[in-house]
Amino acid sequence: MKKVSTYLSILLMFLGGILFLLGGCTQKSTTKKSSSTHSSRVIHKTNKKRTTTTTWHHYQQPIELPILMYHSISSGNSLRVPPEQFANEMAALKQAGYYALSASQAVRAFKTNSLPQKKCVWITLDDGYEDNYSAALPTLEKYHLQATINYITSFQSRSGYITHSQLEQMQRTGLISFTSHTVNHLDLNELTMKEQWQELEQSKKTLDLQLNQNTQVVAYPAGRYNQLTLQLAEKSGYEIGLTTHQGLANNRQGLFALDRIRITPGLSTAQFMYLIANG
Repeated sequence: MKKVSTYLSILLMFLGGILFLLGGCTQKSTTKKSSSTHSSRVIHKTNKKRTTTTTWHHYQQPIELPILMYHSISSGNSLRVPPEQFANEMAALKQAGYYALSASQAVRAFKTNSLPQKKCVWITLDDGYEDNYSAALPTLEKYHLQATINYITSFQSRSGYITHSQLEQMQRTGLISFTSHTVNHLDLNELTMKEQWQELEQSKKTLDLQLNQNTQVVAYPAGRYNQLTLQLAEKSGYEIGLTTHQGLANNRQGLFALDRIRITPGLSTAQFMYLIANG
């Protein structure tokens, strides 16, 4: 009898151990499931953020877009806008709720007659002065505004102009687009067909290669061009061309002869905003 009692005790202890182990396994499984659910939620949020895109709005009437034309961000002549004025103008754009387009977005806007929001502006700076890097870029970064530099490709080693290293640094910010201002900044309307072709095509090839991009925009040096220039620009692979004619840009001007708004030193903020709205 005593021996049977001992066997029963051992059996009960064995069954208790099994129940304990089963309980532990169930608890571990539940915890693992909870952890898996949390991980899935984080991934979902990340994916959602990556796939968020801006909705573009199409218009029946041709869009009108202010394309701002700057040169040097410094002082000295009518092509030089002081850094303080540039900063005030960028702040005014931001405060007024303007969206600054990149070069590729501007091309899309004109080719599809659409915009990512109603109030848009395209900020361009011609030539590629070094102060675009030292003075303009910090302001653009402060207000998170995109801008396009129409670059003279043969000026990379010239004093006072953006170097190849600075070119790459600016592109990496994600705020600066680089487009063509030809190779040597010559008056295209005074060149032969072959010379024009070389100025347009070689500039595009240089930027495409150095920045691993498809350069879509050309700005004609000093705004000088002729009908042949427009044909060769399109044949070279550009999508749109920029002039120095004063006014708001629209498709009626032709994609290779878009107007711009020259920004001069000494403008008040009120005058600047008037130009934005009216050209």
